[in-house]
Formats: sequence, C-alpha cells, structure tokens
Amino acid sequence: MRHLRNPITVLKSLTEKSWEKTYKFERLYRNLYNPEFYLLAYKNIYAADGNMTQGADGTTIDDMNMGRIERIIANLKDHSYQPNPARRTYIEKKNSTKKRPLGIPSSNDKLIQEVVRMILESIYEQSFSKNSHGFRPNRSCHTALKQIKETFTATKWFIEGDIKACFDSFDHHALINILRRRINDEYFIALMWKFLKAGYMEQWEYHETYSGVPQGSGISPILANIYLSELDEFMREYKEKFDTGSNAKRKVNPEYKKAVNRYRKCRNEYADIRDTLDNKEKLQAKAHIKRVRMEMHNHPTYKDIDPDFKRIQYCRYADDFIVGVIGSKSDAENIKTDIKSFLSEKLGLEMSDQKTKITHTSDMARFLSYDITVSRHTGLKRNKNGVSRRSYGGRVKLYLPKEKWIAKLQEYKAFKIKKDENNKEKWIPMHRGKLINREDIEIISKYNSEIRGLYNYYCLANNATVMSKFSYIMEYSMYKTFARKYRISMKKAIDKYRRNGEFVVDYYTKKGQKQCVFYNKGFRKQTVPSGNYADILPQYQKYDKPNSIAARLKRGICEYCGEKSDNIRMHHVRRLKDLSDNTEWERLMKEKRRKSLAVCLNCHSKIHD
Repeated sequence: MRHLRNPITVLKSLTEKSWEKTYKFERLYRNLYNPEFYLLAYKNIYAADGNMTQGADGTTIDDMNMGRIERIIANLKDHSYQPNPARRTYIEKKNSTKKRPLGIPSSNDKLIQEVVRMILESIYEQSFSKNSHGFRPNRSCHTALKQIKETFTATKWFIEGDIKACFDSFDHHALINILRRRINDEYFIALMWKFLKAGYMEQWEYHETYSGVPQGSGISPILANIYLSELDEFMREYKEKFDTGSNAKRKVNPEYKKAVNRYRKCRNEYADIRDTLDNKEKLQAKAHIKRVRMEMHNHPTYKDIDPDFKRIQYCRYADDFIVGVIGSKSDAENIKTDIKSFLSEKLGLEMSDQKTKITHTSDMARFLSYDITVSRHTGLKRNKNGVSRRSYGGRVKLYLPKEKWIAKLQEYKAFKIKKDENNKEKWIPMHRGKLINREDIEIISKYNSEIRGLYNYYCLANNATVMSKFSYIMEYSMYKTFARKYRISMKKAIDKYRRNGEFVVDYYTKKGQKQCVFYNKGFRKQTVPSGNYADILPQYQKYDKPNSIAARLKRGICEYCGEKSDNIRMHHVRRLKDLSDNTEWERLMKEKRRKSLAVCLNCHSKIHD
C-alpha cells in the first residue's frame, strides 16, 4: 500500500474515478493525514508573492518544517483544527476609485487549502463544461476568446452577463449540497463547512461569513467553478431545447435569390449576343454584369430572422459570461430573463439588469477587456489561387479598446496630455520618477515587460498593431527617464545607448556580458498566442526532484552551516533583489539564486536575530 502515500498516485486515481458520473468519493479526509501531500502543496504555493504576507495569526510560509506539518495533521486527526479568520485588506480596482476586499489566510490554512484544492480539482475537473475557462488547467482568457471566435459565427445578438457580487453571494447550503452529490465523506464536508464559516478580521474585529467563498483563499477558484458549473449545465440543457433547424434546410434570403436570378439572366443574355457586339459594347456589357454581380453580393445569403433556424452559444470565464444568439431580439430578451430566473431561484445569485446588456452584434460587446463584434462585410476577395470569392460575413472580430492602452499609459504615468492654441490634444511622453534610481537593466526590463505584458494579452486582437502607438509613447518615456537619471538631454541619452539602430543596455551575469534590447518584436495579430498564458494550476508535477523544495526539507542538511539536523526549516524572502551583501546567508541566497534556504533551528534563529 506504500504507493498510495505518493500524492500524485492518489490524485491520478481520483481523476480516473471522476469519469464515472455516478461515482461517489469516500474516505477523502484520510488523505489529509499524509505528510507527502503537504510537501506537494508546499511546493505549489511557496513561491507566490503573498506567502510572505502575514495572516490573522501573524505567520507566513517562512519557517516551514516537518514538525509544523505533523502538528497540522495531529489537529486534523482529532478534529480540533479550526481555520483562522482571514485578515481582510482592500485593494484598488484598476481604473476605479472603488476598492475590493481581499482576505489573507494564515500560512497553515493556505497549506491545507492547497491539499483540498488538489483533491477537489481531481474530482471535478473532468466534469466541468468545455465552455468554462477560468481558473482551470490549460485554460485562460485566450482559450475563452478563441472559443468565441470559432463558435459565435453569424450570431445576431450578444448577452453580456454580469452577476452582482458573485463570489460574495454563493449560498453555503447550496454549495455543500452540490459537493455532497459526489462526495460521501462527512469529515471532508465538515472541513469545507469550517472553511466557509471561518469569517474574517477587519480592524481587529471579527466578522462572520454567511455566504460566499473565502476571498483570497486557495480553494475559492475551484469552489466557484463547482458552484457556477450549475449555470454551465443549465445553459447546455437550454441550448438543446432552443436550437432548431439545420444549416442544410436554412431559408435563403428572398432578396438574395432575386439578385442571383438577375445575375444569371444577365449572363445568359450576354452569352447569346456576345458574338454580335463590338469591343465597346462588350466592355459595357461586362461592366453591367459586374454591377449586377456586386448587387447580388450586397445581400446576405440567408434571412436575418428565420423562426425555423435558431442557435445559441455560451462562454464563461469565472463569473463573467457571454451568450451569442442567432434569433430575434425577443429571443435574446427571453434568454436573459430565463438565466436571471435560474440564477436567482437555484443559486441565490442576482443578475444586474443595468450591466447585463443585450447588444446587436454589429456593435461592440465587451468581454474579458476585449471588444467583440461580428463582421457584416461580404465583399469579394481573391483566394490563394487568384480567384475572386465572396468573403464570408458573420466572422467574429476581436479588438483592443483604445481606452485600455491609454489607461495603461496613465497608470504608468508615462505621458501627459496638453492642448495647443487650437484646443487640439498633444500627447507628450514623460519620464518616470520612480524608476530613476534603479539600475539601467532594471529600467529597460521594466518597460519591456510592460509592453510585452499588454501585447501578450491583446495579441489576438484584429487591431493588435495599434500597440505600436502605446510602444512609441513608452519608448520616449524610457528615453526621458534615462536622460533625467544622468541629467543629460534626451538626444544624448539615445546616442549613449543606441547601437545599430537599437536601444541597448549591457549587463553582466556569471556567464559574462549580455545585452538587453528595447522591445523590437512588432505587434502582429496572432491566431494562437505565443508562449503559454493559460491559467495553469499545478497538480501532477514531480515534487521530489533532488533539488526540489520538498527534497531539500526532507534531506536533513542545513544549507547554511552544512550540519545534519532533524529539525530543518525553510527560510524565505520576498525578492532576491532586496538582499544585501552584509551577511553570509544573504550572499549565499544570492549565489544560489533562490528565495528559500533550508536551515537548522540554530541557523534560522541567527538569521532572524
């Protein structure tokens, strides 16, 4: 039975059984007694930025050791474990004066939640809808947008779904009932109740939680997907009932049919008299045929509204969803009403009438910060063989909204707007004072990462090339930042760093001198995003490699003094660049290029003295 102690084996076993829709999982709670699960969980979460932020109990992921894991397991075994209330803080919403609450769990709670998350993901991931893209392995905003582009073709109406305070409004009883459909383990269910009812601390005052999932906790995303998968299933059943007709039997637009007949008649008449016409008359006849043909292409092939042919498409990312409708506006309004009723009656969620819009697809709908529309263009295009073909109308187009890249420039304070004597706006790149005291390589890397970050997200947009305007402002903002740093003119700053037409900064590593060039890759639209930008949640990763964090913890050798110890604990820092060369342990971490150090109890005490 030793192989069952390997958490990856257990998770794979759960995944295999999850394919059986009627299978109920039992004895899940006993997996929380397995120390190896916590080592895997620790590997998954230790590098996250927030893990050095204190929870309500004042602890962080620092000082992780096997004794700490054993104490957690002991509390779970005797059922005395009680999650600490999350420490509530508020973070600003982007481009808004409003703030949203964020809960910071204690480090031990994070560890247990990560184990629970892996178990729940193994059970539920296979049953989630293909139309759900948020917080799932190998899925992302990009996969959601790609689905819309491929499946929302020729839709007439968009329904932009917005749920009021979605994550704060989940009904606890409804969520537990959903979990009980597949989980027959009351100890595990009791643990879920504890997490849901843990509450939060604000200004040193305790507040109970009566609804919603724990904000900021590791299990919130998977619980949200489990809860909202009910909406996914409702939409799947709704689509089966709503969709009518087949493409083969679609009614042809009468205007298009008349235009086709006129074109054929015109061509036949010309063919009959072609030999009797002179060159001038032939040219006139060809021009007339071309005009008739263009008139034919101005009409859509099928009727816009066909009561015998209807379709809906649906896509969800976390609590945002969008529905595409081939049908009438009244159909779209009925669908919106039915979704609202389902959310209210079955899930206890309220859909915002004000923000849930019905938009004609010739206009722009906003989803995942992209503008989405459906093309009506039906002009002629030459194919790869040089033959003119009617371009198919109804294709989905994705656009980068202008206000999004402007808002980024404003966020970075990279430019200012002045008005000339004619009241015309003039955009002026500005230096960024907060970057002046940084190293040269840090400044150029900061600009490059900000440009790449925005482009990587909007690379699917049909107008992705407008990013060149954003890049231009950022480039001259960088020039001015370097000029201000060295108190020279912008021209001298450019001349100082320009090589072969590129702005280049030299830097040094252990392998010698290297160069960093200002972003020069261009901004072409991509059909598939380069790199891997999916929202990957680690699960079946190997956690016991020779130099993995778990292996270093279990090895029992202090990486600072080199002595063997039964009480090894992990020392963590937020960022390597914050370390100085004042102490041996800081120099050691910089040399190893690690934000963690496995040390004995004595060395850990010395580090914190």
